[in-house]
Amino acid sequence: MTDTIRLDSSAPIAEIVIDAPEKRNALSVEMWASIPDLVDQAESDPNTKVLIIHGGKSGAFAAGADISEFKEVYATKETAKESLETIAAALNAVEYCTKPTIAAIEGACVGGGVSLAMACDLRVADNQSKFGITPGKLGLAYPIGDTRRLLQAIGPSAAKDLLFTGRIVDADDARKLNLIDHLIESGAALESARTLAQEIASNSQWSIRAMKKVFQGLQSGWQDSDAEAADLILSGFFHEDFVEGYTAFLEKRSAKFTFE
Repeated sequence: MTDTIRLDSSAPIAEIVIDAPEKRNALSVEMWASIPDLVDQAESDPNTKVLIIHGGKSGAFAAGADISEFKEVYATKETAKESLETIAAALNAVEYCTKPTIAAIEGACVGGGVSLAMACDLRVADNQSKFGITPGKLGLAYPIGDTRRLLQAIGPSAAKDLLFTGRIVDADDARKLNLIDHLIESGAALESARTLAQEIASNSQWSIRAMKKVFQGLQSGWQDSDAEAADLILSGFFHEDFVEGYTAFLEKRSAKFTFE
């Protein structure tokens, strides 16, 4: 475990904080390796409803990979493979977290920073943030999982444009490209993400997590007639949160959902 990335929790929100300001939160392999355990901690905490990932007070979300370790990490095919697997495991942990995830982005979000943000369910960025995906400037190919997530979010033409040029885009262009979901005034991304998280946390967590399964199922090939999908939808009608939800509606009060 490294002190440059940590988990802070204050129910109903947990936050993965990237904290390497001297390197503008560039992500080392050690930092990537810490992420699955931090996600698992948030997953296992019944008081956590939403997970936010942000760059703390560093002024950047994540300015890519820590290039200073490249000579060592990518010295051989074996070490390169190990590094790629470590990063993929971190991104998969975020993507497949059963609880909603939000990236709160301020400043630089480049390379691995974009990969991490795209693994989240939602992205909130302030108007001073900058985005870029630069493997073409390093003589590399963008990994399969990273490319898939980017493609699903912004489509093939926009993805090719960003990857082929390696250009840096501002927050307005990032919003137009659907790289981000909410564009916020300068310095307010984390506050806005926390407000969004509270709104999500007020709803049925059974519903939220079931809908995450639906999205992931559709992206992996589910069809309308798939039995697994049908069973998931049907089970909602026999869940305690559904009873509470419609009862609260009839009684004209706020629902008090109990699923954790």
